[in-house]
Amino acid sequence: MTTTSTNSGRPKAGGGEPAARRRGRGSSAAASERREHLVKLAAELFAEKGFQATTVRNIADEAGILSGSLYHHFDSKESIVDEILSGFFEEIMTRYREVIDRGEDPRATIAGLVRIAFGTLEPHRAAITVMQNDWNYLKGMERFAYLTKSEDEVEKMWVDTIKAGQEQGLFRADVDPKLTYRMIRDTVWVAVRWFKPGGRLDAQGLAEHYLKVMFDGINTH
Repeated sequence: MTTTSTNSGRPKAGGGEPAARRRGRGSSAAASERREHLVKLAAELFAEKGFQATTVRNIADEAGILSGSLYHHFDSKESIVDEILSGFFEEIMTRYREVIDRGEDPRATIAGLVRIAFGTLEPHRAAITVMQNDWNYLKGMERFAYLTKSEDEVEKMWVDTIKAGQEQGLFRADVDPKLTYRMIRDTVWVAVRWFKPGGRLDAQGLAEHYLKVMFDGINTH
């Protein structure tokens, strides 16, 4: 049975949903869109100026609003960077786990992890830059305790895979797994400083070149 208005016999817009509720939903969507826009603007500033050097006023000026208006969406710039970093770790860890869960041989697994890591350079440039520049500052705050926990989990994924490759004779036994992981990690993350989207190689092309050098070296065979 169709719900109708009391005075016209026509169905109510929105299938009978009260107008106030529809307006509320629209306002909520607009607020969410505005919040997302502010996060993107702040992310660019954090990547350019550094998290500690960027002020709430800088973000508000970039957005064309008063500083007080920013507090309608976030209680502090720490809340903004928290959203940036938590989103990054949630995505990369989910994708890392998917690679691990495939159960491929260690070499294929490491290659998959490398491709994912390089694939984050463009969409998560700000998060990676903040981690490089402000890691020690942020991890001292209780709200960012998850950063160390997440990094430890990521390290274990890589180190366990490298160890498995050594046990299977795929990787050299005379390399330290943890040191190897950290060298790979730092090589990937530092690329965010010079990688330019739209250049000769995209992120995946960069990953393939890195895998070639990592697995095969630069010597002729």
